[in-house]
Amino acid sequence: MASLSRQEFFRQLSRGCVLPTAQQGFEQVWQLLLICLGCRVLWRLGLPPWLKHLSAVGGGFYCLHHFFEMQMVWVVLLSLMCYIVLFLCRYSRYKGVFLSITILIYLLMGEMHMVDTVSWHKMRGAQMIVAMKAISLGFDLDQGSVGAMPSPIAFMGYIYFVGTVIFGPWVSFSGYLQAVESKKMDFGWFMKVSLSMVKSLICLVISTCVAPYLFPYFIPVYGDKLLKRKKRKIRGSMVRWLRAYESAVSFHFSNYFVGFLSETTATLAGAGYTEEKDHVKWDLVVSRPWKVELPRSMVEVVTNWNMPMSRWLNTYVFKSALTLGTFPAILVTYAASALLHGLSFHLGAVLFSLGFITYVEHVLRKKLAAIFGACILSRRCPTNCSHHNKTNVGVRLANVLFGLLSIFYLTYLGSFFDIDVEEEVEEQGYGMSPTILKWQELGWAGHWTTFGLWVFYRLLG
Repeated sequence: MASLSRQEFFRQLSRGCVLPTAQQGFEQVWQLLLICLGCRVLWRLGLPPWLKHLSAVGGGFYCLHHFFEMQMVWVVLLSLMCYIVLFLCRYSRYKGVFLSITILIYLLMGEMHMVDTVSWHKMRGAQMIVAMKAISLGFDLDQGSVGAMPSPIAFMGYIYFVGTVIFGPWVSFSGYLQAVESKKMDFGWFMKVSLSMVKSLICLVISTCVAPYLFPYFIPVYGDKLLKRKKRKIRGSMVRWLRAYESAVSFHFSNYFVGFLSETTATLAGAGYTEEKDHVKWDLVVSRPWKVELPRSMVEVVTNWNMPMSRWLNTYVFKSALTLGTFPAILVTYAASALLHGLSFHLGAVLFSLGFITYVEHVLRKKLAAIFGACILSRRCPTNCSHHNKTNVGVRLANVLFGLLSIFYLTYLGSFFDIDVEEEVEEQGYGMSPTILKWQELGWAGHWTTFGLWVFYRLLG
C-alpha cells in the first residue's frame, strides 16, 4: 500500500487491512476465549476445589498445546521443576530465593540453545508468566501472605490458569483462588470483557494498519515525493526520526493489543476484580496507553507499560534489592526484567538504558522540585504536598517539556523494533549489530541526552 496515492490508500485501507487484520486477530484467539468462558461457567456450578483446580490445569494444557503444540513441554518442565523445588524447600524461609535461582538457571540453559532459538522465543511469554507466578508464590509463602503450602493440583491450577497462561497478565495466588471461587457473571463483568476485547482489536489494527503509514498518509509530513521512494533507504535526520517514531508506535500498540487481550482472557475466566461491600468491581488494568503515549515522565511510562509486571518487579525485586541502594536496586530490577524477557541484546539494551534514563530523570526532577518548590517530580504530587508552586505557568511548562523529552526517549528506544523487519529476524531476535546500527543512525542522541542531564544534575550540587 506504500506506493498508492493518499486517496487510493484510504479507499483500500478498510477492505485491504483493517477488516482482515481484525478478523485474523480474532480467529487466532477465539478458542482461548471459549475455554476461558467454559471454565468460568464450570466453576459457577459449585464444584469441589480440587475439581476446579483440575479443570484449570486441563484448560491451560489445551491452550498451551493449541498455541505451541509439542513445544509446550518446556513450559511443563519448568512448572514441574518449580513445584519440586518448592516442595523440597517447604520448611525453608528462602523458598522465593531458591525458586529464583532454579528458574534463572533453567532460563539461561534454554537461552544457550538447549532449545532451538525460534521455538524458545515463541514460548518466552508463557515461560515468563510461569516464572513470575512461581517466584511470587515462593516469596508470599516466606512472608506469610499465603498461609500454607498449596497442594500439587492447586499449584498447577495456578500455573496453568487458563485466563493467564498464554498472554498473562501475572496474577497472585490469592487472585487465582478468587477466580476459581467465581463471582456472579453480571453485566459489569460482561462489559469489561467486551470493551477490553474491542480495545485489543483496535490496538492491533493501529499497530498493523495505521502506525506503519502514519506520516506518509495519516499525517502527510513526507509529501508526495517520498511515497514513490518509501522502500529505498532514506537519508536525512528528520525522516529517520519520523520513521523511528512510526516503528515505536507500532511496537507500542502491539504491546497494548496483548495487554488488552490479557485483560479480556483473565476477566473472562473470573480474575481481576475488587470487592467494595456487596459490590464487585471488574477493574483489572494491564496497560494505560494514554499514560505512555502522552507521558509525564519515563517513570510513568515504565509503570503504565505493563502494570501487573511493574507491581511484580517492585514487590519481589526492587524492594528486596533496596538494601543495596536506590541506583543498584534499579539496575537489579531491570536486570531481572531482562532475564525474564530473555537474553536478547536489543531488549537488554533497551531495559538497561531505561534504568539509567529513569534514574537520572528521577533524581534531576527531585532536585529541581526542591530548588524551586515546584510540583515537577516524576510522579504527580498529592494535593497536600509541601511545594508552593503547584499549577502555575512555569510548572506546567516544565512538566510539558519533560513529557516531550519522554516522547523523544520512547522514539529513540523503540527505533529498532523495525516495522519492515523480516519475520524470521523478529522470531530469532535482533542481534547486537542491528541495534547498534539503529542508534548510530540517530547519533546516540538518547544516551548523550541522558549523560548531559546527569552532568547538569551533578552541577546543581
